[in-house]
Amino acid sequence: MKLIGMLDSPYVRRVAICLKLMKLDFEHESVSVFSTYDQFAKINPVVKAPTLVAGDGRCVMDSTVILQYLATLAGPEPRLFPTRPDDALRAARLTGLALAACEKTVQIVYERNLRPAEKQHEPWVQRVRTQLLAAYAELEREVAAATLPTRQEQFDAADVTVAVAWDFTQMMLPEIVDKAEHPHLQAFSALAEALPVFVETPAK
Repeated sequence: MKLIGMLDSPYVRRVAICLKLMKLDFEHESVSVFSTYDQFAKINPVVKAPTLVAGDGRCVMDSTVILQYLATLAGPEPRLFPTRPDDALRAARLTGLALAACEKTVQIVYERNLRPAEKQHEPWVQRVRTQLLAAYAELEREVAAATLPTRQEQFDAADVTVAVAWDFTQMMLPEIVDKAEHPHLQAFSALAEALPVFVETPAK
């Protein structure tokens, strides 16, 4: 298998970390959807990161879809997705909030960095900013309310996604999402980023 995409994308990084947690063999190709667009298009004409190229050459897109597929290849342990209904519901909520935060972070970054200044729409940015802060406020409450993993082998896909999302937003928009207002998220992310699988899969 090959994982295509840059690790500065939280979507690519969450898949790479989960692949390692599941002990699945893969090759990572750091191909950019921007600077190496044509190279990416030769692999996947849709040019969407992450792209997983299966052993038979077929491409799978979207980080969540990729993880769902990968979970079928892994053994019973470690388990990427919980099976008990209450645990599965909480994991789904954490994942949805974290991915929403990633999406809103990306929207603000694209608006600021890719759109000409005279065409930027500040009311839209403010709306997205409100959504971003709401997602992290909800995540902070969720993280504060439950016991989270402290060892690498305890992490599942939801835990990885929360940690990766927070690190991504802090890398891109630290002036918007204040660490001091999210102490539980900051502590959890710091713990995660110190684990070997995160250290060897850096975002930058």
